[in-house]
Amino acid sequence: MSVEREIFLTGIGGQGVQLAAKILALAAIREGRHVMSLGTYGGTMRGGNTDSTVVVADGPIHTPPIVSRGWSAIVVHPQYWEPLRPKLRAGGVVVFDANLAADGLDAGVAAAFGVQASDLAREADAGRAGSLVLLGAYCGLTGIVSLEALQDAMQDAVPPYRHQHLEANGRALALGHAALSPAHVPAWEDTA
Repeated sequence: MSVEREIFLTGIGGQGVQLAAKILALAAIREGRHVMSLGTYGGTMRGGNTDSTVVVADGPIHTPPIVSRGWSAIVVHPQYWEPLRPKLRAGGVVVFDANLAADGLDAGVAAAFGVQASDLAREADAGRAGSLVLLGAYCGLTGIVSLEALQDAMQDAVPPYRHQHLEANGRALALGHAALSPAHVPAWEDTA
């Protein structure tokens, strides 16, 4: 039986939540994993809620397109976190932007890991790439995909009219990847 890892991403429209989800999905495919991804948007292009769900598995995916319970979450902005929080399974993992949730994040049943994502994005000269910092941190923490796969997938996912940001986005992914203890919460350890 295959192991499936569900990742919820949430934030505000315009923060790159959908791009981060696409990069994660493409990176997992590059590494031979099975992937399902579904993005949802609020009623506005910017400023409204935006969520995405990515399921990564080491075999055929059995999870339906709408995932009611998940293993983990990446919280780019805490504003729309509360409706998502109850969907996490016990023992889940959450990575969040500690710059935007300065008092921490009530993760409930999950282990929460804060990353100064906004600060690291500015350090990478990629001020609007906090979602990529968090994606890198999440992947470093869980080992769900490698940094190399993330970097390659980012090159494919960023549209041509944004290619001037590729180098800075790559730095944001790398700084995030180094921000937390590597493979502290492994995605692929034996769960039996």
